[in-house]
Order: sequence, then structure tokens, then C-alpha cells
Amino acid sequence: MSPPLGQLIVYWDYDTQWGADRSRAPGGPKTWGPAEFVHTDRVLELHAMYGIPACFAIVGAAALSGERPYHDPGQVRAIFGGGHEIASHSFRHEWLPGLVGGHLLETLRRSREALEDCIGAEVVSFVPPYNQPFDYWPTGSFSLSERREARGQRTDLRRLCGALRESGYRTCRVSYRPLLVRVREWISGRTVTTPLAPRPIAGITCLRLTTSGFGTDATALLERVAREGGTAISYGHPHSLDRPGEQHEQHVTAFLQLARSLCDAGRLRVVLPRDLALEQAALSEARSS
Repeated sequence: MSPPLGQLIVYWDYDTQWGADRSRAPGGPKTWGPAEFVHTDRVLELHAMYGIPACFAIVGAAALSGERPYHDPGQVRAIFGGGHEIASHSFRHEWLPGLVGGHLLETLRRSREALEDCIGAEVVSFVPPYNQPFDYWPTGSFSLSERREARGQRTDLRRLCGALRESGYRTCRVSYRPLLVRVREWISGRTVTTPLAPRPIAGITCLRLTTSGFGTDATALLERVAREGGTAISYGHPHSLDRPGEQHEQHVTAFLQLARSLCDAGRLRVVLPRDLALEQAALSEARSS
């Protein structure tokens, strides 16, 4: 019996200068915002060349009228017109663990509305800035830094998913690390990358990151899901396309080329988060009927 067909989801986080201004990396605000737009054009070319659709997580404010490096609604429409999914990346790249109640709902709703007004289509997927919150106690995933910095009331993953459901979203990319995974990584001294299945949290189809970037770990996992089944999820930032590391154009090109060859061989399919949400909803309905 052959293994189930492997799946790939590719995300691009489109931060623009909103994300650069709120960088949590050492040194404070950054200046790479303008590069987001230039390199996005190249990313779109690469995806068109290999026929691989992706999900672009876009800061909602970037879809409003205005000038670069903060706004480019025309490019947002071009991304959507290229057959890619548009997801929300909050309104202005806020750090979500520190937002609660009305403030959290406001950024989720404003971002979704701005993106939907821009592309004229429904937005159902979400990607949290900084891949946080990490805190998800059912798997033993705890973030001391989130608890320390947010203080008092804060947004963990379950609370975020509840707010997403209330705001009309259906999928969320997540990045929590279960306790058992972290123990394995500590023992082995290397990151554990395994195919994963979508997981429902508070009514939202959650897709946990398997790898960051498009280098050796990402290609190895891609070949593994083609052999064994499961879902591989990789992501990058367009502004990093010319920087050293696993989001460099040479790695992206090799990764997409491999994905195309596996698809052509009938061993892999490329899906979008919205597709998986529809499939999960159909499965749930079938089980309940």
C-alpha cells in the first residue's frame, strides 16, 4: 500500500516597513522595509516559473492607500492575481502576546477588512507576527519571555485562536514547540523536523511550522513527506532574498525546483491554508453526520 500523498505549504511573511519599525531583534528598528517590495516581485517570478502557489501573510496596513515603504495595495493585488492566497499578518505587525480583549480583536478585524477591501475576496488565514504566541499549555509549550514581557493578562495561543474564530478567520500558522520535541532537541543537539498534520485549536485549523527557510532541513523534509506522507510547511521573508542564509534566492530556487519535480512525479501536492480549512470542515461535517 502506497503512503498518502505528501503536502507542502509555502508561506511568505510580507512585513514591509511596519515590521521593520517593530523589529524585536537587537538594535531596534531596521531599514529593510523598501526591500520587501523589490524582492516580492522576484519571489512572484520564481513561483510562476515553477507553478507553485504560496500564502502571503500581509500586514493589513500595507494594503491601504499610500506610498512605499509602508503601503503598496497594487502589489498586494498582484500577489492575489498570481494565484496566491492572501493571509492577514495583523494590522501593523503588533506583538500579539501583549494585546488582549478589544485591542487584539481590533488588529485582527482591521487587517482582515483592509486586505479584503484591497483584493475583493475573503481572507480566512492568519499568521502571527514573530510567530508568537508560543504558549500552548496542552502540549507543554510555555514561553517564559512572553509571560515576563506581557505581564498580567496576556494572549496565549488558545486565546488568539478564539479571537480569530470570533473575527471570521479559519486557519492560523503556529510555531509552538511541544515539551517532548524540545527534550528530543536538547538530547540530540539539533532541531527536530517531522511531517505534521493540521491541528484544530479553539475552532481554528492550526498549521505548525516544520522548518524555517528553504535550505537543507527544508529540502530533506520535503523529500520525506513525498516518501511518507504528512505536511511540510516552510516560510521566508521577501526582504531576505538577497541575504546570507536559508532564505536566499539560491535556496528558494532549489526548493521550488524540487517541489515541482515531486509534484510532476505524483508524489507531492502543494496546498494553501484555505484549502486545508475547507477539507477539515468537510471531515468534521462527515463525522458528525
